[in-house]
Amino acid sequence: MVARHTIALSAVAAAVVLLGGLAAPPQAVASEGGARGELAQHLRQTLDQLRFEQVLDTDPPTSTAELNLLRQRSHDKEAEKPQRAADLRAAAAAAEPISQQPQLDVTVIELNGRGRAVSSGTVLMSPQYPNGKIVPVDRNLHTTDVRWRQWDDAGWYANHGQGTIDVVPGRENASTDFMLPYPASVLKLMVAFGVLRLVDQGVISLDDTYAYQPTTISSLCGPAGSNTVRNYLDASLTWSSNAASCAMVKLLHDHAAVDGLNRTFQDLGLETLQLKNTNPANGARWGNPVTMSSLDTAKLLMLVNGGAGTLWTAPNGTKVTADVLSNASRTFFRSKLSDQGMNVTLSTTNWCGAPYPAQGIPQLTPSRWIGADGTATIPGQGIAYGRDVRPCNNAAEVTFAHKNGWVSNSGADAGIVKALPGKGGRTYIIAMFSNLGYQYVDSNRPPTGAENVWFTEKLAKLGKAIDEYEKQRRM
Repeated sequence: MVARHTIALSAVAAAVVLLGGLAAPPQAVASEGGARGELAQHLRQTLDQLRFEQVLDTDPPTSTAELNLLRQRSHDKEAEKPQRAADLRAAAAAAEPISQQPQLDVTVIELNGRGRAVSSGTVLMSPQYPNGKIVPVDRNLHTTDVRWRQWDDAGWYANHGQGTIDVVPGRENASTDFMLPYPASVLKLMVAFGVLRLVDQGVISLDDTYAYQPTTISSLCGPAGSNTVRNYLDASLTWSSNAASCAMVKLLHDHAAVDGLNRTFQDLGLETLQLKNTNPANGARWGNPVTMSSLDTAKLLMLVNGGAGTLWTAPNGTKVTADVLSNASRTFFRSKLSDQGMNVTLSTTNWCGAPYPAQGIPQLTPSRWIGADGTATIPGQGIAYGRDVRPCNNAAEVTFAHKNGWVSNSGADAGIVKALPGKGGRTYIIAMFSNLGYQYVDSNRPPTGAENVWFTEKLAKLGKAIDEYEKQRRM
């Protein structure tokens, strides 16, 4: 295992904390003054203190042949499933320490009552930045100081976490070089945004029936089927149906809307949001050319949340408002994210009261998934969590309208957190991408009873720590 703290990198991180920080967005209140970098500094310190380098790797490549296999498996990773219980127990028992500092990309944007940003923080962590590095952003929550690179499954091991394919051109002189973790199913936020744009343009309706007729069959997507656009989006966003999401990607291709969607993201200044290289024949081929940064994802969620006036100005001069989606589409989008069934990453209420994993964001679990016995069941995923979530709902402090994603080397979660009445008044957006998917486990993972725990509990601890900080900021 590589050393976690080197003198040189510690000096760099210290300099970033002292000299970095965040320029306030245009609507920031003047009273924040010199404290505008406080959120970013706290976020960096929290990531550093959680010691993500202590996780264990259940499947590290041990030969050139295994690295080549990783390269061949660089798309449709969502079609792979976590190991069966017995195999997972054996893999966890034999797991080795991770070879280097994991890759994490985290953004928090605090919102006021009008849905406008008042403060933000973005921190990157990687083998190059083992203590975390704060990303300086301008008044429009934008940065040119990072050379964003496309994820490379084998390259993370073989090239010390250094990417080789640029996501945004012209950043060769940026001070930070960072390989974006693969977004996994959080990419479904981009898909839903694209579909709802077609709804707003009158091209389709939510209640239209879409016949999914793939010309080739993918193991990710499955066979032909038919459903309403409304139901496809519901399944895609609330329990992360890959089949429903493939149908919506194919619908975008059917209307020649994918390139236009990517151009829209560029026009909005969301340069790292790219739904590229998907297969028009079936909506599959979700691979590493699909990219998202936490900063741009958090800004996309600002649009979904809605806000007054200009939320930011894009580099091309476009004044971006929440009206990029209609009020009806934003309401629908938020309602689906609020109905999230997979509360298992930054929040962990599906395991309410369990000794493992740790408690995350103290959200209200949607009643849609709660049975008469109080336990949460997600039929589409075939998972019954078996823990009574009612005590956690009674103690809940926030709602969390979010979308998460998971594959072997990706663990991600992004959403809108809002305090329940009388519970602290905080509203913020959090977006987190990492390479810590179900391949990575904790040393304290119990030998039984954790088969449906797909992430290190450190991600839940991160969610809890951020929420506690935001709560204190509003008291």
